[in-house]
Amino acid sequence: MSIDTTSGPVDDLLTRVAKVIEVIRPAIQADDGDIELHGVDEETGEVTVELVGACVACPASDQTLKAGIERILRDRVDGVTTVRNVGETANPDGPIGATGPDEGTAVSL
Repeated sequence: MSIDTTSGPVDDLLTRVAKVIEVIRPAIQADDGDIELHGVDEETGEVTVELVGACVACPASDQTLKAGIERILRDRVDGVTTVRNVGETANPDGPIGATGPDEGTAVSL
């Protein structure tokens, strides 16, 4: 599935990143993992995510993050410069769209 993040109405960087994450999420979930979007720094282009589920203990999670998620986001979303896994230093309020510290779900559009 292809998603156009460069034409049409101009979405903010956070919205464009969230749309692409929704496209790549099924591939991560296929390995019993998931990705939660925690934020996007519009000035630096840094995207903060948290890899959860099987991704936490997976030795390939760094490769998934850099060679997969970061590469795709940089290719498809103008303005993204890097992706960082916040892991255990995550926002105590949970991911964007969460209703509470332990009640959050991944961003859905």
